[in-house]
Amino acid sequence: MEKLASMNTQEILKKFKSKETGLSEQEAKKRLKKFGKNELIERKVSPFRQFISQFMEYPMVILLVASIISWFVGDILDATVILAVVFINAVVGFIQEYKAEAAMEKLKKLISPEAVVIRNGKKRYIPSSELVPGDIVIIREGDTVPADLCILDASNLTIDESSITGESVPVKKADNPKNAKNTKDLIVYMQSKVVSGWGKGVVIATGMNTEVGKIAEVIQEKEEKTPLQKRIAKLSKTLSAFALSVCVLVFILQTLKGLPIFKTFLTAVALAVAAVPEGLPAVLTLTLALGMQKMAKNNAIIRKLLAVETLGSCNVICTDKTGTLTKNEMRVRESYLLSENAFKVCTLCNNATINEKAIGDPTEIALLHFAKEKGYKKEDLEKKYPRIKEIPFDSSRKMMSTIHKKGSNYYVFTKGAPEVVLKKCKYFESNGKVQKLEEEDIKEFKYVIKKMANKALRVMALAYKKTTELNGFEEDLIFLGFVGMMDPPRKEVFEAIKLCKKAGIDIVMITGDHKDTAFAIAKELGILNDKDKILTGEELDRMSDKEFESIVEDIKVYARTLPRQKLRIVKALQKKGYIVAMTGDGVNDAPALKKASIGVAMGSGTDVAKDTADMVLQDDNFATIVFAIKEGRTIFANIRRFVKFQLSTNIGAILSILSSSIADLPTPFTPIQILWINIIMDGPLAQALGLEPPEKDIMAKKPVKRDILSSKYLTEILYSGVIMAIGTLLIYYFYLNKFPSKAVTVAFTTFVFFQLFNVFNCKSNEPGNKFLLIALLASILLQIIIVYNSFMQKIFGTTSLLPFDWLFIVLVSSTILINKLLRRKKYDISNEWNR
Repeated sequence: MEKLASMNTQEILKKFKSKETGLSEQEAKKRLKKFGKNELIERKVSPFRQFISQFMEYPMVILLVASIISWFVGDILDATVILAVVFINAVVGFIQEYKAEAAMEKLKKLISPEAVVIRNGKKRYIPSSELVPGDIVIIREGDTVPADLCILDASNLTIDESSITGESVPVKKADNPKNAKNTKDLIVYMQSKVVSGWGKGVVIATGMNTEVGKIAEVIQEKEEKTPLQKRIAKLSKTLSAFALSVCVLVFILQTLKGLPIFKTFLTAVALAVAAVPEGLPAVLTLTLALGMQKMAKNNAIIRKLLAVETLGSCNVICTDKTGTLTKNEMRVRESYLLSENAFKVCTLCNNATINEKAIGDPTEIALLHFAKEKGYKKEDLEKKYPRIKEIPFDSSRKMMSTIHKKGSNYYVFTKGAPEVVLKKCKYFESNGKVQKLEEEDIKEFKYVIKKMANKALRVMALAYKKTTELNGFEEDLIFLGFVGMMDPPRKEVFEAIKLCKKAGIDIVMITGDHKDTAFAIAKELGILNDKDKILTGEELDRMSDKEFESIVEDIKVYARTLPRQKLRIVKALQKKGYIVAMTGDGVNDAPALKKASIGVAMGSGTDVAKDTADMVLQDDNFATIVFAIKEGRTIFANIRRFVKFQLSTNIGAILSILSSSIADLPTPFTPIQILWINIIMDGPLAQALGLEPPEKDIMAKKPVKRDILSSKYLTEILYSGVIMAIGTLLIYYFYLNKFPSKAVTVAFTTFVFFQLFNVFNCKSNEPGNKFLLIALLASILLQIIIVYNSFMQKIFGTTSLLPFDWLFIVLVSSTILINKLLRRKKYDISNEWNR
């Protein structure tokens, strides 16, 4: 877009093919047909198609195949459970994908339903959806801007753009193109709010071509899979391919030995059911769901199940400043006052009100709070000094004055930009005495201004005078002092940032505020100390992607950013391999929230942000993110635990059957016994491992950057599987020679007890998991019933065992604990998170 600030009104109108009397109705209809309605367009997919697509994912296909196999071998219960898991996962996925449409609906609701437009030289109300480029629109205080506009004429027009640009304070717009310093002073975005004044502008963009429309386009893009989804998918594919290959090999070997083909086929199929980790998604879902419930109790609402784990893996949090790190309310942080009369100026030269709710410009609200804390109430002072006139603030004057009458005297109360107000002052009041303003005094006051400005405070000067004349109100004023304002940081954020740094998580602040303001807040919070680590949106735009990616890891603060730049920052960090969490609350944050590994919205934010995000913080508390990170890390560690438990059992079962086939031994387990081992592996024991309490120092470790299975972790799994196979085959071989009638029962029970002891290899060192104890006792009891109950003996092909048999079984299966003893000696157990 050309620099509109360099044009006059007529040139701007010519550019957008309009005129001051507006478009004709006929021309408006033509443009409506050409550009379409001023609405956000949704890319809809039919609900049925969305739902069916959930079953096309690779893990879901594996589950369906496993269910069919289980049904074929007669395990109706297992088949039914697997089908239920498939259906539940499909429903959850469908709901998650539908959220983009919900976000779109929220965006549409934000658009003003009506607009005041000039057509054929007359003002009229029309539905905002019928606005077209070139329309002349009138906006007033309290309005929601119906389309992107370029201001042609205005008076005291102040716009709240926080939901679009992230700017923490309302932005003053130029009263006409000639007085604009840059194009930004003239542009008003759709869905921003008019805080004060009025304006007339020409529509420069509607619908999907507006700034909000571009955001809507981005949030409808297909979501990328989370890191955990990618890991689980990769793991499932690898294990499934390996397991199925082994099953085919077992089938071939047993067939070559002359065993009945049907029996051999059932054994291979049963092994496939046990070997393919179809229980992994079920245990994963349960673990994440329980973590989600725990987080909800602590004000972190998870909208996407897998986001629970992802936050625990993140190593960068990109956070907005306003309303997230700060309170989103201007307050006087510092003052330099010479007289008590300064509080009268703060109160009376003010159009804001504070009752049950503060209404008005945030700067004026801050001044009212400041004076009220000192005992000055607006309603009381207005009775003593009734206002008779106001000289409003505008961009050229940079000051505001109100005139009040008390008795026969008039009182002028003025506030505004320090350099402007000081020039209007001839005196200053100190300790109740009015003195002439000398050059030395001015130098001292300018030093105070500079000192406050260096702290990124918004400095405002206060002055007054008492007169009997009804003219020259803003001349020969008496200077009263300065106030410095800023949106203060949340108290709890300081500790939260310290914990994040301790946990190896970088904090990156992204804001629409001025560079100095951003630096001051970031420095106060401990995000940075080096000013060179700040990048402005303008500087970012001048960089190529390659240049930006070379420095993105060093930048801790971004100032004066636009929505598309936030998205670019997230993309650059992800390209560098970071798992990025993005916090935000405005419409402008939606693209970055969607693109980030996990989007974290504030509960007080816009519905668009919340519907786009993966997690919502009900209390807007940055400290809640730290709790979520801890819970996410705990969940990831528990996922590793039950994956280790399940895979070591998988490998043990495969090696036991494969080795027996190679050694020309009868198969140590019957098909139904293999399925029982599968139930134990996928059932209560694995689920209980997903409930292990967090390790005490889990927040003192760096985030995990590796896969679920690191090389050391995989070595342990293989080692455990080999021990299970060797122990099972040795006791099986011994019983085949000495007590052949018990051989299968002993081998089967030994392998089950290997799993029970292996739980202790996989659990954390923290006590307190009562569910694991219950699961262990229940598994032991069920195995005893299978061995001794006559009905179960017929189903499982078992025989009763003697005490000596049990002693032998326990001694052999407990050898799996050697793994944990060796692991303790080799490296500190506290490094579990980083392995």
